[in-house]
Amino acid sequence: MILKEEENYWTERYIGKKTGWDIGYPSTPIKAYVDQLQDKTLHILIPGAGNAYEAEYLWKVGFENVHILDISEVPLKEFKKRNPDFPNANMHQADFFEFKGQYDLIIEQTFFCSFVPTDANRNQYAKHMASLLKTNGKLVGLWFNIPLTGNMEKRPFGGSKKLYIKYLSAYFKTFTFDHCYNSIKPRQGNELFGIFQVR
Repeated sequence: MILKEEENYWTERYIGKKTGWDIGYPSTPIKAYVDQLQDKTLHILIPGAGNAYEAEYLWKVGFENVHILDISEVPLKEFKKRNPDFPNANMHQADFFEFKGQYDLIIEQTFFCSFVPTDANRNQYAKHMASLLKTNGKLVGLWFNIPLTGNMEKRPFGGSKKLYIKYLSAYFKTFTFDHCYNSIKPRQGNELFGIFQVR
């Protein structure tokens, strides 16, 4: 899909409220991880942020350098309505694969699973994630632990621990990657929580 088609796809999903992944608050596993962080000056990126409840939580508990990225303008505008004091400079409407920056932490909220699951897309995801991280930077968050079917239209796309590691291991060291024990009830058994450090 070319960029404009991809932007239109997600914009239509948001406008049409076809956002079944949107739970309306920070996901429990990511909130629990954030609550352990001590350094409020970390530069943090949330790509494919959507309505960005995790970013909203980070901002409200005092993290100073939170950035959100989405290909569609619609969720960014909604985020700004809820958080009028959030810096405009930290809100980015862009194609993830073209986006530049350097961060200490990238939070993954099943963003990986939004891309059409070709080898090229998944390899490029891992490579670009690594390029956005500073030395010793971390990629932390959730991946769907659901079967990957042959349906190239049914987003989010799934995968397994073994499959994700296949793509991530070239660029990241794995600290932990396992079944998520504190998923919200509708997603119990269907999420993996991972902490990876850039090589």
